[in-house]
Amino acid sequence: MNDPALVLPPYRVIRKVLRDVTERLAREIDSPQRAAPHWSVLEWRMARAAAALQGISTLLANRLRWRGPDDWHAFLAQQRSRSVERDQCIDALLARLDAALRDAGVGCVALKGAALRRLPFYLPGERPMGDVDLLANRAEAPRVSRAVCAAGYVHVADKDRETIFEPVGMTAAIGFGEHPATALKVELHVKIAEMLPVRVVDISAGLFPETLSPGLNPYRDIRALMHHLLLHAAGNIRAHAVRQIQLHDIALLARELTASHWRQLLAGCATGCWWMLPPLALTARYYADSIPLSVLDGARACCPPLLRAASTRMSLSQVSWSNLRIAAFPGIAWSNSPLEALRFVRSRVAPGRHALAELEVACRLMPTLQQQPWYGEKHLVRIARWIFTRPPRVQTMISVRAALSGDAA
Repeated sequence: MNDPALVLPPYRVIRKVLRDVTERLAREIDSPQRAAPHWSVLEWRMARAAAALQGISTLLANRLRWRGPDDWHAFLAQQRSRSVERDQCIDALLARLDAALRDAGVGCVALKGAALRRLPFYLPGERPMGDVDLLANRAEAPRVSRAVCAAGYVHVADKDRETIFEPVGMTAAIGFGEHPATALKVELHVKIAEMLPVRVVDISAGLFPETLSPGLNPYRDIRALMHHLLLHAAGNIRAHAVRQIQLHDIALLARELTASHWRQLLAGCATGCWWMLPPLALTARYYADSIPLSVLDGARACCPPLLRAASTRMSLSQVSWSNLRIAAFPGIAWSNSPLEALRFVRSRVAPGRHALAELEVACRLMPTLQQQPWYGEKHLVRIARWIFTRPPRVQTMISVRAALSGDAA
């Protein structure tokens, strides 16, 4: 996937094309057009990268009204076939985890994609999952860990927000986009929180059901699921790492919420709703009539002025993996005060040992990140490149190179 002989277009060309195809494909999910875009060969290849980065390949395969070139159509058909196979692997893993937890007499909450699978929103394969996220009470986390291992997994790393497990004998990721042979990791959380950008927003307490039974449990209610989807999207928007599939989740679930649910979300959480406008506004921008205007008005009223202004200008290609540029201070507008902004700048310029250790763990668990030299450089070198050059994002370039080299076929 990392062909050294591949000649890439100039940075500015990749950035513009990736932005443009992302925006066109994003609109196709909720408002499919009848005519195919008039794209060059480069644009059609980059469309594959955009679809994979946004997690929408199977949604496009099921929803597009136009066919496009034969190789584009074949790409979507292949991704849909592989995603359906992978969907069966996900079902089997969830069943194994549920059985292992029941045998151990301990329960936890199946998060995000695993929870959405219980609802009649997606056709098989439409909702990609790279891992299974679980939420456990801190006191019961050791028992849950043992149950995960009993399901055929091994502990590989501890990070600030989760404990990570991989299948025994796990091999490297296979192919581009979705592939049934790419192993699913399990991530165990004891809290659900995001740094926005240095303020911790913790919503853990409201997610657990009133009674936690042995096995995999649902969220407390549909409102709790939405609360988590919004916070997770907010954290990724802040880091310019959101994916359209997250907005799609929010749009589908939003249509199931009542006025009472929305009132509880905007007024009933201990962390406040100051951070909710960006994911709500971004979802509303790409999914017409998905978010009630009264909800947007309520979120806007409690959003800090700088973040509120930034929310009006946000686009998917700007705050997602389709943004090729590595920002020095991504999401600084989320700061609630000048002091928070300064703390955020300091955390980026002079990260502590813990932050650097987390980065080392990420590189160790994702060998593909080493395809580009960025993470192997010293932090001072990376700072200089932020300031004086335009370094491309490693994760984005992995997909771009695969799409342009033909590995996406």
